[in-house]
Amino acid sequence: MMDMHIGGQTGASPGVRVEARSSGKRARARARDEQGQALLEFAFVLPVLLTLLLGVIVFGLALHNYLTLTNATNLGAQLLSMSRGQTLDPCQTTSQAVYAAAPNLIPANLKFTIVLNGTSVATNQPSPVTCSGGQQYLVASQNAQVTVTYPCNLNFFIFNPAPGCTLTAQTTEIVQ
Repeated sequence: MMDMHIGGQTGASPGVRVEARSSGKRARARARDEQGQALLEFAFVLPVLLTLLLGVIVFGLALHNYLTLTNATNLGAQLLSMSRGQTLDPCQTTSQAVYAAAPNLIPANLKFTIVLNGTSVATNQPSPVTCSGGQQYLVASQNAQVTVTYPCNLNFFIFNPAPGCTLTAQTTEIVQ
């Protein structure tokens, strides 16, 4: 069959019927054919996105605990450095200040190491922290060092990427 070209239009030979689809119909047909593609791609990407999101949340919680622990340790050491002559048990005063400054941390999991004037008066002690006779080591112009450790929990579903993870904050102040 031979097509005839007349005035910019294509015509078919007599007796042959030519039907052209409009571009709108073709686009709708293509969209219908690809309707499930977006859902399938989303199903493939969703687990990766959820894993990243939960990882960011777990890391954010661990970072928050670390910043809280560091701030509480700083406040406890500052109070310890100023408590010369005002307390009989400086370790208990320090630990109470740390507990008050870190209300979202579990007090039973905090472990304290307190060094006064070069002498360790409380070593890796859990709550309650006491150091009877610690007052004698609070000497003006000497160092008071407070170290607090806290176990970080990085459970991600059932998997814990760092099972032995502990957060540690240490501050040294000069006794006034």
